Amino acid sequence: MKFYRRWQPVAALTFDLDDTLYDNREVIVRAERRLRNWMEIHCNAIASFDAAQWKMIRQQVISDNPRLVGFVTEIRRAQILLAASICGLHTSNAKTLADDAIEFFLFERSNFSVSDQTIETLSSLYSHYPLVAITNGNVDCDRLGLSPYFQRVIKAGSDGHPKPDLALFDIAKNWLGLPTSEILHVGDHLQADVRGAKLAGFKSCWFNDTHKPLMLQQRASFLPDVEISHLSQLLILTYTFNPTSKLN
Repeated sequence: MKFYRRWQPVAALTFDLDDTLYDNREVIVRAERRLRNWMEIHCNAIASFDAAQWKMIRQQVISDNPRLVGFVTEIRRAQILLAASICGLHTSNAKTLADDAIEFFLFERSNFSVSDQTIETLSSLYSHYPLVAITNGNVDCDRLGLSPYFQRVIKAGSDGHPKPDLALFDIAKNWLGLPTSEILHVGDHLQADVRGAKLAGFKSCWFNDTHKPLMLQQRASFLPDVEISHLSQLLILTYTFNPTSKLN
């Protein structure tokens, strides 16, 4: 654990989900592989697209509609819709394919288990603090068993523009009804989480499991209040430095 700012006790915590509570990278790689297998059955022409072609399609989608930036589900839906159109599918058939593909992908991207250690940490914190999730992603917290630990799950898209925009942080602040200086946001991303939290007035805990120093990180633009490499360190942080807290 490393402190970058003088620590003051907090009264609530907000959490990023992807790559903070679990390794989202391997989850997405597996889900995309399964989606390609699904495409081989439902539209083999799209399944034959390589990584470079998908990248070009993504760039085209964002160029055509810049407001999609940060909305991961809708970008993927638009990619598949455009790819289907390129393959000659009628508009209605392309839309049906895209909707079905997204439904399949969303199931697979939440088809994993969160570690026992993460659940134990959340359970201990939940007993003493209100917790809110703030995510730019599209994971299903109910399926992962995370929902019982969060008073609210705030998502980019349905709830507002993605982090580091202040919209989601403002919802969390209003929901918690606390001064922003008493809210600690925990997340791995130096822009979406650290920058977003500090701009919103929250305290920021940077989850860095890469062990690459902050000063060598290209995305660093704001100092977090504290850096951790294991989620369980939050229990030490809140117990040791919050005098009135008595976590189990």
